[in-house]
Amino acid sequence: MATLLGCHGDAVTVCFVFRHVMSVPPDLHQQYLQTCQNLSQPENHFVARVLQEADKSDNIRQTKGITLKIAGNNHLVPVQRVTDGDVQVLASVLRRAVFVTGLDLRYNDLTDVGVRHVATFLQVPKCFYYRSVVYLAMENSTLRYLNLMFNDIGTSGAELIANALHSNETLLHLRLTGNKIGNKGGMYFASMLQVNCTLEKLDLGDCDVGTQCLIAIASVLTQNKAVKAINLNRPLLYSQEEETTVHIALMLKNNSSLVELHLCKHEIKRFGVERLCEALYENCSLRYLDLSCNKVTREDVKFLGELLKQNQTLEILDLNSNRIEDDGAIYLSEALALYNRTLKALSVVSNNISGKGLAALSQAMKINVELSYIYIWGNNFDEAACTAFSELIQAGRLKPDCTDVEPYEVDGHVHLAELSHGLKKHYYWTPSYGEVKNAAANASLAIAAVSEYF
Repeated sequence: MATLLGCHGDAVTVCFVFRHVMSVPPDLHQQYLQTCQNLSQPENHFVARVLQEADKSDNIRQTKGITLKIAGNNHLVPVQRVTDGDVQVLASVLRRAVFVTGLDLRYNDLTDVGVRHVATFLQVPKCFYYRSVVYLAMENSTLRYLNLMFNDIGTSGAELIANALHSNETLLHLRLTGNKIGNKGGMYFASMLQVNCTLEKLDLGDCDVGTQCLIAIASVLTQNKAVKAINLNRPLLYSQEEETTVHIALMLKNNSSLVELHLCKHEIKRFGVERLCEALYENCSLRYLDLSCNKVTREDVKFLGELLKQNQTLEILDLNSNRIEDDGAIYLSEALALYNRTLKALSVVSNNISGKGLAALSQAMKINVELSYIYIWGNNFDEAACTAFSELIQAGRLKPDCTDVEPYEVDGHVHLAELSHGLKKHYYWTPSYGEVKNAAANASLAIAAVSEYF
């Protein structure tokens, strides 16, 4: 269905169409070159190459959505990092490309100046051309995935993006990891979440957000029912009182939609773990809890062990780089062997666990067939632990790509070597070509995805 605005002689016809209508794909590369000329902007050869490859994509010919991967950390091809001027041209071109549903601009040189063009692109109506007719799609943008991690975006840029998302109704996944937007920038996103009912995944890890921002986001998420996953890793906290953890725990008691929560480097100790566990007795939605790089000790893990005896929701638990030691590993093993049949992935990497604790975990895996992914590198392996995990792998109970160790033998003694598998294998990078289709390659929510971009 369309509404005809005018058609006289050679005049251009403008029609409004619903969001599901797709156009015949334009030539992205030629449009890019023409727009560079129109804006007097030099061509970025890396961007041009990506657009040339996109033009050949079968997904375009089949009117399926594609993701443009213009990551500045691509080591397989010569990379000319995207600048503010480049993104101005790119945003202009993509306004007419409804089939572009994902844009990966990680590790480039974008500043608040360039982000202004991105924000405008997220707000303006989408248009495309077909047989000399201009169509305006009745939505802001067709982008569902936007990755801006590790650029040079500050507080002003955060404000621009957050304001754009007040009215945007299509973006599902936004990654801002590593941009120093600060506490004030984080507050803009907290305000945005009061209005936006579409965004499902927000990554504000390593963005220097502070106590005020964390409390504000926790408060907003008691009401927001759209957000399924949020990353709040490595905030700047100047108190040891764990008040932010208390607010996050209160949110979990009331939130029934959040599925994935990252609280890496929050200085969480016994008090915080106890508060979180209390909340998770009442929460029935959270599937992935990341408590890596905190101060969780063997005594603190007792609370998690008791939680696992009753919780029937958690599927992934990341305790990487804490200090649970043998006693903590045994607490978890008892819960997993005798009670829990929900947890699918466990990471206890670098937790000062020795052979006794590792053997208990391997024994739990023999009993609990639901626990499929386990990551143990960085602990203190003795030969008994090496043998136990070697037997799990050789017997087929533990698949080689579901763990981060591989057995080998020297002079009749079994040892373990490290593999590059883990819960965050593709957090900072993804393969430049092809898709990550194996859930074991990056357990995360790939075990039970919430959306195609999780």
